[in-house]
Amino acid sequence: MDNTRPRIVDISETEPNRRRGGDLRTLLTPLTVGSTSGFMGMAIMRPGERISEHYHPYSEEFVYVVQGELEVDLDDDTRPMRADQGLMIPIGMRHRFRNVGDVEARMVFHLSPLAPKPSLGHVDTETTEGSAAAGPHPAVQGDGAQPERRGVPS
Repeated sequence: MDNTRPRIVDISETEPNRRRGGDLRTLLTPLTVGSTSGFMGMAIMRPGERISEHYHPYSEEFVYVVQGELEVDLDDDTRPMRADQGLMIPIGMRHRFRNVGDVEARMVFHLSPLAPKPSLGHVDTETTEGSAAAGPHPAVQGDGAQPERRGVPS
């Protein structure tokens, strides 16, 4: 069955997730639009906030900074990022983000391909203060395997 459909998703329709720090919003996902190859969202960080270190064992992550100044740790290498810059994080690379500016930072992220199941898509390597009480990871796809992709053998 093909559940892929064009749909505009407003950030106000999404639930904030602060489990890893910052305010992570998943917008375009298998659950919201029926995407089959990945998902996209927005990270919003107040000055001084960070998103804790993690990695993705199945997905590359593409990041575009819309607003603000960040530092990103890539394994053991720290690099600055600012508005209008993009970054591709390879599969398996540990990474964390910090807002080092004095204004809110906003960054768009896209992960692809999807992990075989959601619980395998993200591995936390550190925790943030209050993360245990912050609730589950945002749901981006159902509990089953990846959605069927038209024209791609399974």
